[in-house]
Amino acid sequence: MGAHLARRYLGDAETEPDPLQLPTFPAELGLPQRRPRVMVATAEELARAQVPLDQRDFCAHHLLRLMRCHRDAFPAPWQCHHLRHAWDTCQHHDYVMRMKEFERERRLLQRQKRLRQREVAAATGE
Repeated sequence: MGAHLARRYLGDAETEPDPLQLPTFPAELGLPQRRPRVMVATAEELARAQVPLDQRDFCAHHLLRLMRCHRDAFPAPWQCHHLRHAWDTCQHHDYVMRMKEFERERRLLQRQKRLRQREVAAATGE
């Protein structure tokens, strides 16, 4: 449960990326088949639907449909379970993608550190 904290604060902090910062390496490095992610819902739609700021992510279009269904089928929210499932699935895929990005960044930082150490060792003649 606290493995990432132990790695970050007790391990090698130089090769541990900050999860609050954007990636520092090019997007195609390490994941050549990756497509850029696109925001489907517009900012105007999200503002009109009063979606909270912390839920305005790449799955917001599913949340908009779910909120609309909850409004239209008010006394019976169980009619929207398929939309809730779609939103939950999107949230899970988004989480997995962010974890893959974090791990990619961590491995590329480790690779950069190894290459730097090899250069220093070659320059000093070790």
